[in-house]
Amino acid sequence: MRARRETLVIGALCAAWYALSSASNVVGKLVLTEFPFPLTVALVQLAATAACSVPALALCGAPPLPSACRLRALVPLALAKFLTTVFSQVSIWKVPVSYAHTVKATTPLWTAALAWVIFGERQSRSVQAALVVIAAGVALASATELHFQTAGLAAALAAAALLSLQHLLTKRVMQGSRAHPLRLLQALSALAMLALAPMWALSEGGEVASWRRTGAGTSARAGALLAADGVLAWLQAVAAFSVLARVTPLAYAVASAAKRAVVVLASLAVLRNPAPPLNVAGMTLAVLGVLLYNRAKLSRSAGPLLPV
Repeated sequence: MRARRETLVIGALCAAWYALSSASNVVGKLVLTEFPFPLTVALVQLAATAACSVPALALCGAPPLPSACRLRALVPLALAKFLTTVFSQVSIWKVPVSYAHTVKATTPLWTAALAWVIFGERQSRSVQAALVVIAAGVALASATELHFQTAGLAAALAAAALLSLQHLLTKRVMQGSRAHPLRLLQALSALAMLALAPMWALSEGGEVASWRRTGAGTSARAGALLAADGVLAWLQAVAAFSVLARVTPLAYAVASAAKRAVVVLASLAVLRNPAPPLNVAGMTLAVLGVLLYNRAKLSRSAGPLLPV
C-alpha cells in the first residue's frame, strides 16, 4: 500500500513538473513577444526564485548551508546559473520554444567535451553513439526549422554548454557538502541576480523605462505575464527537486527527457508555430539520443546522468 501511494505521489509530482515547465516556457515566450527584454525577464526569474524560496525554506525547516558551501565554491556555480538563464531567455526570444529545447538537448555533448578537457575522461562507444544520435537530431531540426535564426541557435547552444558546466560544478558542491537542494537553489539564484543586475542596468534598464514612458505595449498585461513567468520558473524548479528526491538517477533522467518532449509538444500546440514532419523527426531523434546517453552512462556507472 505504501509503495502504491509513493508511486501515485511521484506520478502527481511528475505531472505537476511537466505542466509547470510547459507553462513556464509558453508564458516566457508570450512575455518576450510583448516585452522584448530578455535580460529583464531573466532578472525577474532569478529574483522570484530567490524571494519565493524564503517562505518555502521556513515552512520545510531546511537547515542553513553548511560551511563547505562557502562563497568561493558558490560564486562559479552562480555565474554559470546567471549566464544559463540569460542565454535561455535569449534563445526562446529569437526562435520557437520547441526548437530552442531541441538544441538544448546537446547538453550531453558539452558535458562529454568538458569532462574530457577537465578530467581527461574518455567516453565508451555506446556513449559516443548516443552523442552522434543527438547531434544528428539537432542538425535535422536546424536544417528544417522554418523560423531559424543564427542568434537563437547560438544562444541555445551557449545555454546547453553552460548547463553542462553547471551540472559538473553542482556535482562537486553537492559531493563536498550536504546542502539542502532548495537552500542551494535560493543562494545561487540570489548570487546570480546580483551578478546580472549591473549588466541589466547598463543594457536594458534605460530601455525598459523608456518603453514604459512611451506606452509601447500594454504595461499591465506585460507586468502580469512577467510576474507569472517568475513564479512559474520557481515552481517548476521546486517540482524538479521534489521528483529528484524520490526517484533513482535513471528514473529522473528518463522523466526529464519525457519532460522535454512534453514542453516541445505543449509549445507546438499552444503557440502553434509550424513544424514540418522532418523538423518533428529531428526533435524526436535528439530526445531519443539523450535517453540513450543516460542509459549508456548508467550501464557503465560513469555519471553524470543528465536531466534534459
